[in-house]
Amino acid sequence: MKCLILAAGYATRLYPLTENFPKPLLTVGEKTILDWLLDDIDASGEVDEYIVISNHKFAHHFEEWAKTKPYKITVVDDGTSTNETRLGAVCDIEFTIEKLQLDDDDMLVIAGDNVLDFSLTKFISYCKEKNTSCVMRYYEPSEKKLLKCGVLTVDENDLVTNMTEKSPIPATHWCCPPFYYYTKEDAKRVKDAIAEGCGTDAPGSFIAWLCKRSLVHAMEMPGNRYDIGNLESYETVKREYKGITKC
Repeated sequence: MKCLILAAGYATRLYPLTENFPKPLLTVGEKTILDWLLDDIDASGEVDEYIVISNHKFAHHFEEWAKTKPYKITVVDDGTSTNETRLGAVCDIEFTIEKLQLDDDDMLVIAGDNVLDFSLTKFISYCKEKNTSCVMRYYEPSEKKLLKCGVLTVDENDLVTNMTEKSPIPATHWCCPPFYYYTKEDAKRVKDAIAEGCGTDAPGSFIAWLCKRSLVHAMEMPGNRYDIGNLESYETVKREYKGITKC
């Protein structure tokens, strides 16, 4: 399995911290955000290569970081240098699939800037059991927050029957965090999705397209996700985060 880490954003709401430094390499406690994620995932023993998708401005930071890690990491530079010229998450995924010729691997695709208090190894086990593409879901009570999320409709067997990104009329309270598993067959369809007009900015847009054409299951998230969106939330997470405490 390959693990694709989405890290090509510019995190403009965290300026000046991220004006010349990538958000995933900011520290929380004794580790960077990215180290918390990858050190946990690697415990599953399922991933043989981690691929960090960066923009040109920050690629060298990830390359230096990768030299310090004990597992195989490839850094892909998507060639963009400004927030205004960014490719968007789905196009970054397709760019990487094409560049590295990833045509025969299942893929775990994650946002590289999220902090979790639970292990992603449980999600990996769930995906293997279902043998389909998979996502996670959590209940979001806030109507205001729902407007900014990918929202899932799920049946009694965890099957995703519909997904919308940032809908003005959310169908449910099930939100989809930016952690996805593509079977190798479905990973080959990203190019088709883009050609058919799939949204490309939000990473969940591919799942919204895919769930109408392939089986996608949604595991209920077993813990909490801390989204560092601005300087205030970063300071809060640094102060309160206790590490991965839920298996």
